[in-house]
Amino acid sequence: MKYHNKTIFEIIFFARGGQGAKTAAEIIAQAALVEGKFVQSFPSFGPERSGAPTKTYVRISNSEIRTHEPVTDPDVVVVLDETLLDGTVVTEGLDKNEALIINSKKTVEEIKNIIKFEGKIYPVDANRISMEIVGQPRPNTVILGKFIKVTEITKLESVVEEFRHIFEAKIGKEATDKNISAIEKAYDSV
Repeated sequence: MKYHNKTIFEIIFFARGGQGAKTAAEIIAQAALVEGKFVQSFPSFGPERSGAPTKTYVRISNSEIRTHEPVTDPDVVVVLDETLLDGTVVTEGLDKNEALIINSKKTVEEIKNIIKFEGKIYPVDANRISMEIVGQPRPNTVILGKFIKVTEITKLESVVEEFRHIFEAKIGKEATDKNISAIEKAYDSV
C-alpha cells in the first residue's frame, strides 16, 4: 500500500484526548516537511478533556495544498484507541483499497467482524510494545512505525530524526531512545 503517486495524501487520526494523536500527526507532518513536501496538520475536538474522542487531520502533498477543510476522504485512518470502534464510524470515506491502522490486540478478522470494513486492516498492539520498551502506555509513538511501514509516505529516518528533535530536550536522551526503539519495533512488525 504505497502512495507516492497521489496528489494529496490524507490521513485521519482517531483517539481520545491525552493519547497523543495530535503529536503523532505533527511528527509525520514535520518529517514530510523536512523531506520537501507540503503539509497540513490540525486537530478537531469538542470540549477539551482527557478521554474525550478526538480527530486529527493530516495532508501531505508534493504541491501546494489549497484546501483547509476537514479530511472527508482519507487514504489511511489511524485509530489509537479501539474502544472508539463502539461509537464512532472510523472507516467513513475509506474504500477497499485504503487502510485502517489500529492499536489493538485483535486479529484482522475480529476487527472486520466489529466494523464491517473490506479494506486493508493493520492491527498493532501499540500499548503492549510501548509498555515493554518505554515503560508507559504511549501508543501514539509506537503507531508511527506501523504507519510509515504501511504507507511509505515519509521515511522512517525522517520520523526518527523529527521525534529526536522534538523530544530529546523535553524527555531526555534515554527516554527518547526508548521511544525510537518502540517506533522501530512497530515498523518491523508489519
